[in-house]
Amino acid sequence: MESRGTWTPSSWQERAVKQQPTWPDPAALESSLKQIATLPPLVFAGEARSLQTELGRVASGNAFLLQAGDCAESFEDFSADNIREKLRVILQMAIILTYSVGVPIVKVGRMAGQFAKPRSSDFETVGGIDIPSFRGHIVNDATASEAARIPNPERLVQAYHQSASTLNLLRAFTKGGFADLSHVHSWTQEFVASSPEGQRYEKLAAEIDRALSFMRACGIETEANSNLSEVDVYTSHEALIVGYEEALTRRDSITGDWYDCSAHMLWIGERTRELDGAHVEFLRGVGNPIGCKVGPTMTAEELLELCAILNPSRIPGRLTLITRMGADKIEEGLRPLLRAVADAGHPVVWACDPMHGNTFTAPSGRKTRHFDDIVREISGFVRAHRAEGTWPGGIHVELTGENVTECLGGGDELLDSDLDSRYETVCDPRLNARQGVDLAFRVAELIQDFT
Repeated sequence: MESRGTWTPSSWQERAVKQQPTWPDPAALESSLKQIATLPPLVFAGEARSLQTELGRVASGNAFLLQAGDCAESFEDFSADNIREKLRVILQMAIILTYSVGVPIVKVGRMAGQFAKPRSSDFETVGGIDIPSFRGHIVNDATASEAARIPNPERLVQAYHQSASTLNLLRAFTKGGFADLSHVHSWTQEFVASSPEGQRYEKLAAEIDRALSFMRACGIETEANSNLSEVDVYTSHEALIVGYEEALTRRDSITGDWYDCSAHMLWIGERTRELDGAHVEFLRGVGNPIGCKVGPTMTAEELLELCAILNPSRIPGRLTLITRMGADKIEEGLRPLLRAVADAGHPVVWACDPMHGNTFTAPSGRKTRHFDDIVREISGFVRAHRAEGTWPGGIHVELTGENVTECLGGGDELLDSDLDSRYETVCDPRLNARQGVDLAFRVAELIQDFT
């Protein structure tokens, strides 16, 4: 393995960097990044360390990771209601998993920073004209015109402020009563309640109510117990625009270590995980828990090198490996990787992203995913872990709390003809709230069978 040299927040600049916008005005970019560097951190180092401790329990098989949220957050579709509904379905999924599997659920949102998206090409052809690809609202606008697609560094600052607002609301909701277990019935949206999955959830909620009543009858003050009235929901995003991440990197006053204070957890995508690349170089030096996507082309040798670079001290919870192989490839492709990592003694969290390997274009022309393929990939993920004697530590899914029609199947049996009804994503198709609740029950059954 190559000698990595001394790490600094800017040492990534000495490496080849992929998936970066071509900013037309370097001076404007520098001005935006300098402004962000003077702004307060979005999260704190102590919070990131708390998440790492919780992920350490996942790595040892004593907890389960639920990482969920938007494919790409939007500047236009930003409101307290949308944040609340997204949190609502995450809480529902977490309570289903907690009650059914019997282990703590570590809740990490794809929110408060998930604005940038990697693209397969720098340009796309619209009406016979090549225009820059949409790279997420942190870079440019989704409108299909050349002017709208010019990367604008002022959007970096706007992304910071929207992330701050989102975090403020998340903290208010999770600590201010919304997440109280006594409100478990109110977490059901109206369009979910009418579904079989919603009715199944209501039965579970009634059981929780009876358990709380029993505890109160025994003299336990459930209202005063913060474990029942508050939850921790951490934030995460793909650390794609490295200049933005560097601008939010701060030295912790307690430990002296560097932390990327844009989110509690950052991950490296499938397109940017080169061993000698800028993204790996940057994330190896920050103290946050980090993730790395693992696709079907990953070799055991490459994965072991990544583990050694990203977590040389072998700290449990520091590194999450997020598989995204496709339903037809996951079981066969994952087993040798599980074996290699276990044999080498790396204490990683294994999570399954069942979305990105199962994307296809429907006859209508819409990019979509089928709920059955999503479940099949998670099932193959669990089977591979069972065969190798390792813990299937979590799932990583794209979803919304809204009643969208972007993924086929599920309890509503959404068809291709339904996709145009409410296809609202700015990038990839997401599960709606009904499908999210249904998925939680399916995952709970798979993990129950595993244990």
